[in-house]
Amino acid sequence: MLKYHHVLYCTDFSEDADIALIHAVDLAKRYQARLHVLHVMDSPYRYMPSDTREGAGPGEMASATPEVIERVRADVIERYQGRLEGLSDVTWTVTPGVPFVEIVRFARENQVDLIVMGAAGRSEFERVRYGSTVENVSRRAHCHVMAIRNPEKTYTL
Repeated sequence: MLKYHHVLYCTDFSEDADIALIHAVDLAKRYQARLHVLHVMDSPYRYMPSDTREGAGPGEMASATPEVIERVRADVIERYQGRLEGLSDVTWTVTPGVPFVEIVRFARENQVDLIVMGAAGRSEFERVRYGSTVENVSRRAHCHVMAIRNPEKTYTL
C-alpha cells in the first residue's frame, strides 16, 4: 500500500501553486504526513512582502542575505499558515538557488515521498520558466511529483 510520510509543497506564489497547496494539505492530512513548505529564491530575487503581493507594484530587488531570507520565510508563513488547519507537523524553508536544483536536493535530504507544485508560474515568462522547473524536478526527483494546474486557465505553448 502506498503511504506518504513526507509531502513537499513548493511555492512560487503563483495561482497554480496556491491551488497545489489544497492538494498538498489534503494528502498530508490523509496520510498523516509531515508537510514541508519550500520557497526557492531564484536570483535575482524580487522581494514582495505579503501585503503587496496581490496585484501591487514591483517589489524591491534583494540579494539572499540571511535577513532577507528570514523576511521571506516570515512572509511565507504568514501567507500560508492559516490554510494549514488540522496539520501540526509542518516545516517552513526558504532558500536561495536554482529552483529545480534546490527542490530535488531538499526532497532527497528530507526523505520526501511526494513533491506537490503548481504547473506554471505567475507571468508568461514565469509559466515557461516554472514549467521547465516542474519538468526538471520530475525528471530528477527520486519520488513522485504532482504538478497541479489551474483548470480555469488557458495555457499557451
